[in-house]
Amino acid sequence: MNKPIVVFGARGQVGREFVTLATVRGAPVVGLSRQDADISNEVTVRATLDVHRPAVVVNAAGYTAVDRAEREPEAAALANVTGPAVLATVCASMNVPLIQLSCEQVFDGNKKRPYVESDKISPVSVFGRTKAEGEAKVRELAPRHVILRTSWIYGPHGRNFLRNVMRLATERDELRMVGDQTGCPTATIDLAEALLVVARKLASEAKVAGTFHFAGNGATNWFKFASEIVQRQAVFTGKTPKITEIRLSEYPAAVKGGLNCELDSTRFRNVFGYTASPWNFRVAEVVAAVITAANRKAAQAAAAAAAASAAANAPAQPPARPLADQPPTGRPTLI
Repeated sequence: MNKPIVVFGARGQVGREFVTLATVRGAPVVGLSRQDADISNEVTVRATLDVHRPAVVVNAAGYTAVDRAEREPEAAALANVTGPAVLATVCASMNVPLIQLSCEQVFDGNKKRPYVESDKISPVSVFGRTKAEGEAKVRELAPRHVILRTSWIYGPHGRNFLRNVMRLATERDELRMVGDQTGCPTATIDLAEALLVVARKLASEAKVAGTFHFAGNGATNWFKFASEIVQRQAVFTGKTPKITEIRLSEYPAAVKGGLNCELDSTRFRNVFGYTASPWNFRVAEVVAAVITAANRKAAQAAAAAAAASAAANAPAQPPARPLADQPPTGRPTLI
């Protein structure tokens, strides 16, 4: 792949992970934040792609605040519908394939088995509706596309369930977690790997297109997910708050959805040959990575503070004497 992969939303948890992975793997990549290029602005997007001339575009940008979307439907639609429509339009005009991230919330959560790609879309929230509408725009406007649905994303960066549980476990004696809603936790490193596999295939095979599910290997519920996180963190901190299992109906959220958030990733595995690691293995890795990064940051801050304190408390040096008043040094010159 000689041309770069252009990633919109590169400062988000998925975009950041993808740019890092692509760089390590030697794939040319350009990461763009919202400040660099607003995906809802067609002029900006077209100018950006004119400059970089990508092999593939990955849209990792979007509005992800599920509950807040109920109060901010216009903002959610701008990022999740208008943005993908703009990217699809520009990519189609340049014959560039587009990878669009989506999620399990395009479904109502009432199915008894994991969702497959052909299941009927029936979102129950503003957020879910905007993701479904964004998918529809990409299908309509970009012939060369892959829509990748995922679920329950977590990783070492950004805001996500794992990082939130880690924080709460150090602040509270008890955590209340939902036990009757199931899903497939997906680590950002696995999702980044999947995106890179898709990007490479899209760059070389025009025939690859459509909607695919990719999620973490194995299903669980929020209670067991949180319990695994706390257990892994306790190895480092020694803190084990009580975790109480509750029903989804007891959880104070604006959007609850159905009880089934599981995605079947079989089609992705068959087409692209990649499967995510077991979710609990990845939890152990991510918890360790978060703690290691926090310890490193604390050590750097302590070292900087110590250096500043030493400089502030150092005795003042006497001013240098004029050169003419200083005694001769070294060997005298013989004339």
